[in-house]
Amino acid sequence: MSDWQPSGGPAAARSREAMMCRARDYFVAQDVLAVDTPALSQYAVTDANIESLAVSTRDGRKYFLHTSPEFCMKRLLAAGYPDIYSICRVFRDGEAGQWHAPEFTMVEWYRLGFELSQIIDDTTHFIATCLDLPTLANSVVRFDFADILQEFAAIDITDTSVDELAACCDADETLRASIGTDKDAWLDLIVATVIAPQFVPDELTVVQHYPASQAALARVCPNDPLFADRFEVFCGSIELANGYVELTDAAEQRRRMDSDLRKRRDSGQTEPPWDRQLIGALDSGLPQCAGVAVGFERLQMIFDGSDDIREVVTFGSEYTNGKL
Repeated sequence: MSDWQPSGGPAAARSREAMMCRARDYFVAQDVLAVDTPALSQYAVTDANIESLAVSTRDGRKYFLHTSPEFCMKRLLAAGYPDIYSICRVFRDGEAGQWHAPEFTMVEWYRLGFELSQIIDDTTHFIATCLDLPTLANSVVRFDFADILQEFAAIDITDTSVDELAACCDADETLRASIGTDKDAWLDLIVATVIAPQFVPDELTVVQHYPASQAALARVCPNDPLFADRFEVFCGSIELANGYVELTDAAEQRRRMDSDLRKRRDSGQTEPPWDRQLIGALDSGLPQCAGVAVGFERLQMIFDGSDDIREVVTFGSEYTNGKL
């Protein structure tokens, strides 16, 4: 039997080490402080699109492996920390495939006082640094979410039906039944399968101002409440980063968590305990800030020219039983 062998070789490990050094050097040069946060929490994310992995202690206490260091990092900011970053392993249930693994490395950071344009520039320069392509950040293409729907899929986001969105995906009856009337889920599918494949390969594309219904933890745009100060960065068709100008209103955050839990209840998903400590931090006063998360393995896959995540982690087959 050979299932004991690692999926990634020494060359991938050396490539990862060099990229990790470039990532840390970037933050050192920007005077961003490295922080550590716990991987275990008594709370879980309420976002219906993300599932947490649960673990239990011998005495029966239940914890969740974090899907992101975000909530703890915001508590640090509320406690007076300066610009901060974390490079850590995170865990998400139900994610395994060509570009996904249930355990992966996330780079997440927060910049005080940054607006949307500033955090986007920060992110594209970080990506260019990690990929060792400094000029990559000089020719970034930016689109508003509504504009890419119109330009690449001929959809007017302010006046479209579920049937029109499903038709754009050539959805069969099985897919229609699976997604139902969830417009945001249809929009996500259209971006992933129809729009992103049209982005220029080997260049960075930024999509900004997502619908407010997809705001998650982002601030609603001050000048247009239909949209949020959220963005994503793609290299070709591959999503690398997801970021926001952060929501700082505790009452609004609690309302969104309640909405998430109702959505989970309606779809038959589990209803995890919501993070009271995050709400407490926001209530005490989270400073105006912007944050972003980047998938480190995806960066390395692009740098190494790989299309299989198992090739850039040492034991990727542990998650897939050798199959995608």
